[in-house]
Amino acid sequence: MTLEIEPVAQRSLSSQIAGQIRQAIIDGSLKADDRLPTETELAQRYQVSRPTIREALKRLAAQNLIRSRRGPTGGTFINRPSTTDLSDSITSATTLLVSMDAFSMEDIFQTRLMLESNCLQLAAGHVSETQLKQLEQELASQQDNELTAEQFCASDVRFHRLIAEASGNPLLSFIMFSVIEALQPISNMVTFRFRERSVIIDQHQRILQALQHKNADLACAVLAEQIRYLADKSNQAQQWKAEKAAQIP
Repeated sequence: MTLEIEPVAQRSLSSQIAGQIRQAIIDGSLKADDRLPTETELAQRYQVSRPTIREALKRLAAQNLIRSRRGPTGGTFINRPSTTDLSDSITSATTLLVSMDAFSMEDIFQTRLMLESNCLQLAAGHVSETQLKQLEQELASQQDNELTAEQFCASDVRFHRLIAEASGNPLLSFIMFSVIEALQPISNMVTFRFRERSVIIDQHQRILQALQHKNADLACAVLAEQIRYLADKSNQAQQWKAEKAAQIP
């Protein structure tokens, strides 16, 4: 493959300024809810025009790092990024690494089992009635025969994300976001031709029942059963793929 190299433009001033402010947020020099200087003041400090400052602030706003408020007490303030915003970045990075074969399917299944087992242990004691109802709704959705493969996989992801949230541990839930949102769809994509929906639904039903009875050990046992099942189907899929490739002249 021939890679065509074209001249690369130098980073714009607005990009450099946005980068400096972002770095100040990362290293703690600027904290959540701190007010930034006005556009005029920033323009003077950086010795650039106000439109350049305005463009830099737009870049930061697009990353949800700052917010603006009008009125006498208004201005531009440092935002506190939501866990969802940050998790999205982790998910993107994880998906990229998987696409580059940085992780094997064995790595993915092993990691998911270890982390989600911890979620279930905590969820058995913390899950709320509302969260149980949400799990029931996802389970009911999965039983719809009209559901496409993509819709079933999406419901599968939501079901396990609810388990992570039910753990009551925000940090664990945050970490699990990348596992569920990035790694689980990949395993679903590999195994969907070979796995049986009825098997997954039955396992989800038993996990839900275990949580309803606050039986953490049973919930973890069913999860382990599901991971073994998916790992087996993944091996079948890889073998099928290898056989198809061998048939190509």
